[in-house]
Amino acid sequence: MTGTGLRCMLMRGGTSKGAYFLAGDLPADPVERADLLLRVMGTPDPRQIDGIGGAHPLTSKVAVVSPSRDAEADVDYLFLQLGVEEPTVSDLQNCGNLLAGVGPFAVERGLLTPGDPRTSVRIRMVNSDSVATATFPTPGGSVEYDGDTAISGVPGTAAAIVLDFAGTEGSACGALLPTGHVRDVVDGVEVTCVDNGMPVVVVRASDLGVTGDEGPTELAADDLLRDRIQSLRLRAGRLMGLGDVANTSVPKTTLVAAPRAGGAIATRTFIPLRVHDSIGVLGAVTVATALLVDGAVGHDLAELPAPGSPMSIEHPTGRLDVMVELDGTADRPAVRRSSIVRTARKLFDGTVFPRTGGTHGAHA
Repeated sequence: MTGTGLRCMLMRGGTSKGAYFLAGDLPADPVERADLLLRVMGTPDPRQIDGIGGAHPLTSKVAVVSPSRDAEADVDYLFLQLGVEEPTVSDLQNCGNLLAGVGPFAVERGLLTPGDPRTSVRIRMVNSDSVATATFPTPGGSVEYDGDTAISGVPGTAAAIVLDFAGTEGSACGALLPTGHVRDVVDGVEVTCVDNGMPVVVVRASDLGVTGDEGPTELAADDLLRDRIQSLRLRAGRLMGLGDVANTSVPKTTLVAAPRAGGAIATRTFIPLRVHDSIGVLGAVTVATALLVDGAVGHDLAELPAPGSPMSIEHPTGRLDVMVELDGTADRPAVRRSSIVRTARKLFDGTVFPRTGGTHGAHA
């Protein structure tokens, strides 16, 4: 396989970039697959110089796509987060950004018949066993990547891809509020542990000694803050039922502050310790969900929109608009649906040649 290479499509999905593969083109054994993908990406190496990874967690991602056996879905999508400096491959979380490229990839690979002028694809997110629907333009049966939709953190514009989530809460934790409480005190600070597609620990920026207005570079240089974030997420991870999260990519930690630019809330997110240049799709959906819960951390800071209007989540490179419909009539809050608009673009389609030799990678 190494000598002949394997078929791969590199795509930008939202504000991430990743390698998309058909499941049938990869080894079925998870350990063999992990080893191969680490060699494809060039991990472990901070530059990923001998692979196609971009030396950043947001560009060291893989989507594995196959026809779905689930009657409620058209395709299955397994997301794998690969380490950069460490030989890790994690399937413990979803990625809503790469999700944006799954529908177009499925059409390009002939896994389904496209509509005209638009195609809707029901995608089973294998990591959480939940279904999302992606709708995007396919005039004449061909994927339309050009368009006039701009998203923060990506230059230029592209065709809009609408992602609609129903019942994705509890992607890894099995519950919207996995600790059973709206607020917890963890490592001496108040937090809200929430999971509507992504396990997130929401904490006031001021409680960690920052304003929430700092840029990623400034936050990344604060070693004391990094240590505090790690201590916080290790303790919160156990409370959320995730066990020892020292070597995993979840939970994420999002610092919240009063909005600065006309949005609902200002955010700075750690993934899990590197500072995100923006905010992940499902991370934003999860934070927006928390803001709607009375008593949650950040609820009192937020400028909430009128019911039925999108919530604008501020992040270091702009804003991300999220729609979340919460059912507050039950004993515990429950999510009815969530949606968000992303874009995606095919960057290349061809053959990738992994480096030779094993990586002794860990599959977490």
